[in-house]
Amino acid sequence: LARGIQHTSVRQAHRKYEPNFHDKYGNLVLLGGAAAFTAVWGYVFTQAGIEWGLSPVGRIAPKEWRE
Repeated sequence: LARGIQHTSVRQAHRKYEPNFHDKYGNLVLLGGAAAFTAVWGYVFTQAGIEWGLSPVGRIAPKEWRE
């Protein structure tokens, strides 16, 4: 078994290196994902009407009980 593994690794070392999908498109996919992430969250934060106050003190009031 060890001899077979050694033989395979030697054979692959002599083979010419071919770029795989990640080598070719990895950075492009990463940049595309980052752009989509930024666009979606940018839209959410600017359009969703979020109030930027992190402290709930004075904002949360008990609801009137409905009978």
